[in-house]
Amino acid sequence: MEPVLVTGATGKQGGAVARALLAAGTPVRALVRDPQTEPAKALTTLGADLVVADLNDPASLEVAATGVRGVFSIQIADLDNLASDAEVVRGRNLVAAARATGVRQFVHTSVSGAGEYHRSAPGWTEGRWPQTHYWESKAAIDEAVRGAGFETWTVLKPSTFMENLIGWSYMFGNWERDGFVTAFRADTRQSWVAVQDIGAAGAAAFADPARFHGVDLELAGDRLTMTEVAAILTDVLGRDITAPVYTPEEAVARGMLPMMVPMHEWTDVVGSPARPEHAHAYGLVTTGLREWAAANLS
Repeated sequence: MEPVLVTGATGKQGGAVARALLAAGTPVRALVRDPQTEPAKALTTLGADLVVADLNDPASLEVAATGVRGVFSIQIADLDNLASDAEVVRGRNLVAAARATGVRQFVHTSVSGAGEYHRSAPGWTEGRWPQTHYWESKAAIDEAVRGAGFETWTVLKPSTFMENLIGWSYMFGNWERDGFVTAFRADTRQSWVAVQDIGAAGAAAFADPARFHGVDLELAGDRLTMTEVAAILTDVLGRDITAPVYTPEEAVARGMLPMMVPMHEWTDVVGSPARPEHAHAYGLVTTGLREWAAANLS
């Protein structure tokens, strides 16, 4: 059986897809930059073959993609220069390498709402939102995938990761110690997804390319206000977790990073289109926050 090339295999989403594919008996070729890292070695223990390549090096990507039937694609922004086009360049490099080597199926993971949804946000055309580069970068890669001419393609669009609740995160700080410090409105519902569900969705797409061809699949396992999130975590952990409603100014004064203010405002005003029923329509089982927290936090 021809393998699937998985990029980002030592990270959250790529790792989840690699594990789900291997569990289903699908051979995995994991793209890594350093095969000596512990995450890379863990992949070989699970049965993956490693190939050394770099998303900035088109020639290495063509070598990595030769002989595979499908590619799982993920790119992230250059965290040292968020205004750069590095993410888009890497995405287009991978698409081009896959086309050049005759790859038949391409499954890309993007973000919930990228594309027409984000461009329809109130005030978008007037320049209200400072996240323009982020959203347009995601959409540009999605469009490259759709227009490349693959035999089959799928774009996964996950919402907020439940894994952002493990340890300190930019979104939620040290919530286990301090309670949640956010600037969301009391009635704002956020869509949440477990990374394992992204892995399952990717594996399902590779198992049934025709069913998932041409699909932009919004992914969520739960949709909750922060008050509801805190109540679930209180029950699971057996201690009081708080989620007071703060104004942006109050939240920043209590330690929230100022860079998070427009992101919280986006969630209030625009939100995510992802709902659990989108995945259910394709026969996928999703994980609720209570189930996820019991398995990962308690």
